[in-house]
Amino acid sequence: MLLKKLKKGFHLLTPRKNNDKPANALPLGKKGRFGFTGYAAFVCCLCFGYTTAAAAGDPLEAVNNLSGFIFSLIRAIGLILLGWGVVQVGLSFQSHDPSQRSQGFLTLAGGLVVTFTKEILDLITGV
Repeated sequence: MLLKKLKKGFHLLTPRKNNDKPANALPLGKKGRFGFTGYAAFVCCLCFGYTTAAAAGDPLEAVNNLSGFIFSLIRAIGLILLGWGVVQVGLSFQSHDPSQRSQGFLTLAGGLVVTFTKEILDLITGV
């Protein structure tokens, strides 16, 4: 008997009135419930959605990590330039256009220089 009442939505803790609504229901409309739900979600995000960040032991380590990240971005750009240079050289051989061929080889050379910037700088500075 109790399981049948629970399946129908009967709640044991809230007494029912004649109109079959809970006695402690908030007098909010649809917009009010939506706003309250958004506010509750925002509060939960503030309470549970943070991460503690600890500083690195050595400040130089943070600078080296940033430097490595920037050089990896530069390397990615250089690889894109290398790919575009290969495409330009291939198209120039197909169309027999010498100016496009020279532009392709210049892009290819520039892509090589940008890709290996860190290694070139390490050779220059002797690190």
